[in-house]
Amino acid sequence: MALTVLKVRTARPGRHADAHGLYLVVRPTGSRSWVLRMQHKGVRRDFGLGPVHDVSLSDARCLAIELRKMVRNGLDPVKERGLRRANVPTFEMVTRRCYDAMKGGWKDRRNASWLTSFENHVFDEIGAQRIDAIDSVQVLKVLEPIWLEKPDTARRVLQRIGAVLDFAHIKGIIPSEVSLRSVTRGLPRQTRQVTHRAAMPYAQVPGFLQKLAQQPATVGRDALQLTILTAVRSNETRFATWDEFDLEAATWAIPAARMKMKQPHVVPLAAPALTLLKRLRKEHEALHGPDLMGRMLFTHSGKKPISDTTMLKAIRDMNIDEVTVHGFRSSFADWAAECTRFPKEIAEKALAHRVSNAVEAAYRRTDFFDRRRVLMSKWGEYVNTRATR
Repeated sequence: MALTVLKVRTARPGRHADAHGLYLVVRPTGSRSWVLRMQHKGVRRDFGLGPVHDVSLSDARCLAIELRKMVRNGLDPVKERGLRRANVPTFEMVTRRCYDAMKGGWKDRRNASWLTSFENHVFDEIGAQRIDAIDSVQVLKVLEPIWLEKPDTARRVLQRIGAVLDFAHIKGIIPSEVSLRSVTRGLPRQTRQVTHRAAMPYAQVPGFLQKLAQQPATVGRDALQLTILTAVRSNETRFATWDEFDLEAATWAIPAARMKMKQPHVVPLAAPALTLLKRLRKEHEALHGPDLMGRMLFTHSGKKPISDTTMLKAIRDMNIDEVTVHGFRSSFADWAAECTRFPKEIAEKALAHRVSNAVEAAYRRTDFFDRRRVLMSKWGEYVNTRATR
């Protein structure tokens, strides 16, 4: 009687026949493996096909058929399998082949993030393993560190690993399909994600900032540049005063009264933001003299702060209707999740989001601000200093 998936899991110690010489061997220790018994050159031989946790029932049957074909064709299965294993590429090698084959049909923003997600979250764990050794157990190990920290990224990584394995099967690199449907059953439920306001894909932000810098000089243009480069809320930019900035220390100290969470927030200023601020300071000093204490950076007629719509108008003037100012914070968050290895909490603090008390305590360390400075510096490098002038 042929084996079933349930029988494979529950069979007692012993040798259990399936069909065509395939056996499930269950040892007293509980270990389970596959053996194929067949005649080769007149001699009955047993060929090990691997443990059950690596080789499913359907895969074992496929391997059995493959080995029997080798024998019928006069080949030595042991030697042939050894040669094939020696020539099996690694998961990283196949991933890059898959990327090269598929990228021509993608938009630029997908090109930028697809391979980066593997480099940041996958290759360290399974990149050096043979592609035919990858199964749901290995994929689970990849996803566990990011499943709750970076849920959107984790789901994309799972989908992309599946695409690589499908590519490997279609190209004949691995003999059978690898199902990843059970992977999420070994992971906790992800919490519902907050819906963000319309955001620009992060891969498009560098080009947008370059085009923004080429627009006529307006207070809305300058305020929007600073908002994007520092990932702050629009209100934090609108009411900013010069005494909050220390350009020598490259910091922007926003007082608690102006923060949504009513906690003071010190923003590390990367090179592009400093370039912009130094230009603005020079212009303001030319108009108002060297004493700028208490003066706002962005005003109408030097008195009232700019309105909520001033920065949005700078976007709309570029014929972009689907993006909001606040959405650039989501662009920054997506970039930090997909293109860096910083923990989620570092990006959350860079955005001045409230985090849990336990996490807050864990991340009150002497190097915390320094880590945010590195993150903002990388963001500045990513969006390109050519975006300011």
